[in-house]
Amino acid sequence: WCMAELTPEYIERMEDVLHLYEKPFDSKEPVICLDEKSIQLLEDIRPVKSARPGRIGKQDSEYVRRGTVNVFCGVEPQAGRHFTWVTKNRKADTFAKIIGRLARAYPGLKTRHLVMDNLNTHKEKSLIDYYGPRKGRKLWSSFTVHYTPKHGSWLNQAEIEIGLLSRQCLGKDRIASIKDLMRRAKAWNRKTNRKRLKINWRFTTVKARKTFDYHKDKN
Repeated sequence: WCMAELTPEYIERMEDVLHLYEKPFDSKEPVICLDEKSIQLLEDIRPVKSARPGRIGKQDSEYVRRGTVNVFCGVEPQAGRHFTWVTKNRKADTFAKIIGRLARAYPGLKTRHLVMDNLNTHKEKSLIDYYGPRKGRKLWSSFTVHYTPKHGSWLNQAEIEIGLLSRQCLGKDRIASIKDLMRRAKAWNRKTNRKRLKINWRFTTVKARKTFDYHKDKN
């Protein structure tokens, strides 16, 4: 890993997230990780020649850029529940909509633990600006937010989810339109949820202290 300076704030946030991951599964307080990935849309100039018996597949090196879009990846690691939303951007109002969708996916709960990085849109203000003060604050308060440390996004299990999406859904194919990306992401999401694929996170607080050679009294 390329580690940032191990400051007291870094340790505090890291251990907060790790303690959360170490808790036994509780359906009444789900732990959800959320992250996003920008994807460039690329269109082939010449048709791709698909592989078949006796013939190697070929893809021309030339392509046309069709802009960029965004994918929000959410995962409840212990339950094997996956969320994949393709959006035109990752602006504050789009983030607010995603939080609303997550809340509706877990109705009637006192709280939902949400692990995210420190992107400037990942704040209560985004919800207030989109939903209004009353609804925005109420929606935000229905989550217990756990921020990863700055330069510590590797602690967010949604990064693993993004890696799975990149390998299993996107691969090396060129995707020319947001409609096609939505179709593929939806199919992949449906498949992973049917299988209830879980993430086996093994990096604990004890391992963190040993690996980075610090003690609790430094926290």
